[in-house]
Amino acid sequence: MLNFLKRTRDSKKSSDTAISAKDDIMKGTIPSHIAIIMDGNGRWANKRSLPRMAGHHEGMKVVRKITKLANELGVQALTLYAFSTENWKRPKIEVDFLMKLPEEFLATYLPELVEKNVQVRVMGDKDRLPRHTLSAVNKAIKETEKNTGLILNFALNYGSRTEIIQAIKKIADDAKEHKLNIDQIDESVLSDYLMTNALQDPDLLIRTSGEIRLSNFMLWQLAYTELWFTDVLWPDFKEVDFLQAIADYQQRGRRFGGI
Repeated sequence: MLNFLKRTRDSKKSSDTAISAKDDIMKGTIPSHIAIIMDGNGRWANKRSLPRMAGHHEGMKVVRKITKLANELGVQALTLYAFSTENWKRPKIEVDFLMKLPEEFLATYLPELVEKNVQVRVMGDKDRLPRHTLSAVNKAIKETEKNTGLILNFALNYGSRTEIIQAIKKIADDAKEHKLNIDQIDESVLSDYLMTNALQDPDLLIRTSGEIRLSNFMLWQLAYTELWFTDVLWPDFKEVDFLQAIADYQQRGRRFGGI
């Protein structure tokens, strides 16, 4: 099945292939939490002599497809790296466009997310987000908070080093106020102070576009995550690619330091 998926990725039959492969993959272990670094939108646009914003907009459509498939597979949480703390360095026109995408995505697909029992969450520093972005995000969180299916977790204005520093500061404050004994501090305690404290660590990380780095994304949480990299640009990422990542994951042995 693995080779078959690889051979058919670019064919017109890829959707049919995904449908048939999905049943086989569901017989194996499905990752509970999948994280994705959605990379390559700008390069996708440049290859087509389009503005970078066109790539971001096309990538938004892929989010919908992959969210739908993850939900159908029974994935419990899908975390998407939507905007990093470093992305503010980009040109203002691009940043402004990126800040409008959550609003457009949720305005378009929120009814479907509600219908499919998907719960929307956001992690990151919300203080710097524009009011219209924050309003759209909060609306989606509120309207899906009782849903019990897939958790769609957007990492928005998120940076892992900042997250860890903030967690350490909170631990220090609690220790100073005698809410926490220093001897109690261990990996579990630190995890409880992170933005992902309500989620288990990712089982699988997918990064598109051929880059092989973590880019300040969930550095603590990815310690024992299976990593999967592909040259496919995010706007070209198809259901068969997602299934291929899971199929490869199912072939790996996760020993967590054991034998």
